[in-house]
Amino acid sequence: MTVSIVTIRPEHAPGLAELQRICFPTLGRNELMAEEHFLHHCDIFPDGEFVALVEGKIVGLGSGFFVDFDFDHADHTFQEMIAGGHYTNHNPDGEWYYGADISVHPDYRGMGIGKLLYQARKDLVRRTNRRGIVAGGVLPGYPRYREQMSVHEYVKKVVAGELWDSTLSFQLRNGFVVRGMLENYIADSASDNWATLICWENPERLPYSGT
Repeated sequence: MTVSIVTIRPEHAPGLAELQRICFPTLGRNELMAEEHFLHHCDIFPDGEFVALVEGKIVGLGSGFFVDFDFDHADHTFQEMIAGGHYTNHNPDGEWYYGADISVHPDYRGMGIGKLLYQARKDLVRRTNRRGIVAGGVLPGYPRYREQMSVHEYVKKVVAGELWDSTLSFQLRNGFVVRGMLENYIADSASDNWATLICWENPERLPYSGT
């Protein structure tokens, strides 16, 4: 199986909208991006949106945009950050890449596609000398433990390697760290609307020298 990672094009929009519905069944309808949103991304920042293809079929997505992010005032919601799905908060000079969405079709998971999408994001950050990647991460494994522990305790156990979460554990393996928790980040019944605030710092970033 050959996986191709390409940047978004208008013809990808219908397939990406369908991928959203398949990958995120527990998200509120308003949290999902539609065809019109993806078409807008093509105009806003196509170089920041990566599509995974297998024999021409869309099987994965890694999207985002550049922002200036203040970790001292980190609280935000998904919809606030992505401007209702249109990504108009993109700042070409922003120091951080905000990871808005990463998803892989259920039939194609476990094949390294997610890692390729993360690598494409990291390559973009290195190439453009940004500080790193920041994102809100959902917690699909939490429902199994909701009656046993708080979401904060769950995250601590996943970070410690005592529990496994398909999203957070994967992010940790790819070099991300948890910088905090985001309450009411996204309408997601699986995680009671909580998300992790995760970060990957670019180890190759050069200091800004000015002009």
